[in-house]
Amino acid sequence: MIDLFQYTFMQRAFLSSTLIGVLCAVIGVYVVLRGMSFVGSGIAHSSMGGIALGLLLNITPFFTAILFCTGTAWAIGYVSEHGRMREDAAVGIFFAASMALGVLFVGLRNSYNADLFGYIFGNILAVTAFDVWMTALLFVIVIGIIIYLFKEFFYLTFDQEMAKIAGLPVRFLNYLMLTLIAFTVVISIKAVGIVLVSALIVTPAAAAQQLTLDFKKMMWLSVAFGVVASWIGLLLSAWFDIASGATIVLTATLIFLLSLFLSPRRRKARHNIAHLEKQIQGEPS
Repeated sequence: MIDLFQYTFMQRAFLSSTLIGVLCAVIGVYVVLRGMSFVGSGIAHSSMGGIALGLLLNITPFFTAILFCTGTAWAIGYVSEHGRMREDAAVGIFFAASMALGVLFVGLRNSYNADLFGYIFGNILAVTAFDVWMTALLFVIVIGIIIYLFKEFFYLTFDQEMAKIAGLPVRFLNYLMLTLIAFTVVISIKAVGIVLVSALIVTPAAAAQQLTLDFKKMMWLSVAFGVVASWIGLLLSAWFDIASGATIVLTATLIFLLSLFLSPRRRKARHNIAHLEKQIQGEPS
């Protein structure tokens, strides 16, 4: 295993997977607790339009993907706020439109581009030095904002009405959170792909939620699960020459299933059901 890290591509992949695992896990806690999983999925799929446009215009897809993802996130927020439309409906409309634009842009290219396949399904072993630097830059920006506004986002997550009463700029914070989700999606695409990026955001946080209801503990557990899933998935994909994105997400899913099995709430629910059955049958509890 140590021999693998002698290669530059493996060192870049390991650093990227660590940063992405941490960032997706942190953002995922807010996404899961606020019920924004479909929003994350919509923003992820909207990146297809930006990536395809970048390839069509011979522009680095990273930058066009940021524009598309951020624009889609803001559009979802605006329409759901002012358009008298449910958020899930707004997500469905905009991510479908962005995907359609992506298909259109791909069709305008006269030649097949192998990079598009990598963006759709992910290949963390193929990350470049530019990818690592951009990942590190956005990681610092997103994590820095979350640390600085930790209390504000905490209020926003659990009680928006109380946040308004407390004088917090709720509308600004909501748009800022959507922007942070968009940034997280963009830097994760190269690792797990457009199709699976939302799973990497949601799954570690959902696994942590099974084990604790304490916000800070959930955050730390989510980070641990995200990093472990990224490392194990990376190593398995390198050893067996299999798709890195799928391997990382499947590893995270196994962690979630294990957390679900060990969940204190699940054990308590089983105990309550058994107790109720005994009462119904007239047996002593």
